[in-house]
Amino acid sequence: MTQPEIGVLALQGDVREHVHALEAAGARPVLVRRPSEVEAVDAIVLPGGESTTIVRLARTFDVLEPLRARIAGGMPAYGSCAGMILLADRILDGVEGQETVGGLDVTVRRNAFGRQVDSFEADVDFTGVEGPDVHAVFIRAPWVEETGPGAQPLARVRGGEADGRIVAVRGGPTGALLATSFHPELTGDLRVHALFVDLVRDSASDRAEGPVNR
Repeated sequence: MTQPEIGVLALQGDVREHVHALEAAGARPVLVRRPSEVEAVDAIVLPGGESTTIVRLARTFDVLEPLRARIAGGMPAYGSCAGMILLADRILDGVEGQETVGGLDVTVRRNAFGRQVDSFEADVDFTGVEGPDVHAVFIRAPWVEETGPGAQPLARVRGGEADGRIVAVRGGPTGALLATSFHPELTGDLRVHALFVDLVRDSASDRAEGPVNR
């Protein structure tokens, strides 16, 4: 698979920025708003925005259950900021009855770094991304409070009151779910999106090989 078709959930949030980053990283981005579009793509990006609003709209547009089913079935997914909350199996400080898409064996704390005025930027050492540290933009960002055995921390904050907090993680049944607390789509650094595109290609290759006959 040279150019995977990666959907961007286009209900609310920074959709355009992810589309541009995916295209530059070698994928073919597709806007996803309908169940049939969820079924057609090789992978999905859940963008930053407002997590409760995205879930409400996903249910309204009848894409919430198809997303859950495809991700549970092994479709690769990447979530940034609100997208991390959407991929989490468990949420702290969410609104009453808040739902997620799920798939990542993590507990995420919503708005962990504070309100909009507490937004900040920092450099993080990101496992799996070659080169210098990734410059991360945090906007009303969550962090990963706890990982289960099915999730691997990839980046942590250094220094300050949040020192050591997990801000990037990988997991899922096939290891093809990726989430960051921050917004790489806003910085022009394509390495996180390129990492996800590679995960999508690897996942497609594994599926093509199929089960081993015994």
